[in-house]
Amino acid sequence: MLGRGLARVVPLVTLAVMALAGPALALDVGQKAPDFTLNAPGGKQVKLADLLGKGPIVLYTFIGAFNGP
Repeated sequence: MLGRGLARVVPLVTLAVMALAGPALALDVGQKAPDFTLNAPGGKQVKLADLLGKGPIVLYTFIGAFNGP
């Protein structure tokens, strides 16, 4: 079960990856993501490298989440 902090960070990381990923920047399965920093709730900053130090990170995208009905 994810902790509260991690449960809040995962959607932010997912959005960041979606914003950064494009045809030229897409990663292959197993390829390491570039390090980045995001603003988390409460004004804290979260770095991908800091999260990786705590264990594996799973990123899941909702490809059709922002499409109309």
